[in-house]
Amino acid sequence: MAEKVRTVAEPSGLTYANRLARAFFIAMEDVMGRHGLSTLLADAGLSRYIGQPPEDNLERGFDFVEMAALSQALEDMYGARGGRGMALRVGRAAYAMGLRNLGILRSLSSPVFQSQPINVRVDYGLQALARLFNHFSDQDCQVKTGGDAYLFMIHNSPMAWGRRAEKPVCHAQVGILQETLRHASNGFEFHVIETTCRATGHDHCTFRINKQAIGEW
Repeated sequence: MAEKVRTVAEPSGLTYANRLARAFFIAMEDVMGRHGLSTLLADAGLSRYIGQPPEDNLERGFDFVEMAALSQALEDMYGARGGRGMALRVGRAAYAMGLRNLGILRSLSSPVFQSQPINVRVDYGLQALARLFNHFSDQDCQVKTGGDAYLFMIHNSPMAWGRRAEKPVCHAQVGILQETLRHASNGFEFHVIETTCRATGHDHCTFRINKQAIGEW
């Protein structure tokens, strides 16, 4: 019996700039190895990207359904728990190896920025990440603050696009947020959890970030 080949859903018409998507491909190869990435792409129905990641330009060419297919394939390959762990690592690597050098996020490395109080740096880091996605993709992000936490909201998360699940699925985005905050705070870790997800039936994905860093007193 011939092996069933997965096909990607119809394009959403919502896209990432190629350079954003390329950061994920570089991260996936770093975390999974070249063979692992090739297997993932084949399983996701994205074989055309094997050995040919998205171009290093700012054209809007990587559809949200492709990101959703990658997210689903990670869970299929490693199971729900293993896929979550891999996606977290991919998200952190995507920021560290690509996103941190893109657009406004470059300013987080400057000595002037790093001299600011940690709460100022964390707030600015989240706002800068939201602005990056809003500018270089159709991912609609918003940051709210109140009490002891920030809320990072995505109204059309590509990782959840067209998916249905019992629990939140935007694990790579959690990793991106964790690494953004580590970068902005010069090494501190923050607790980040996805509290609502479009894949579970909500109208947007919400990530709750504790204002106080882990181990900060």
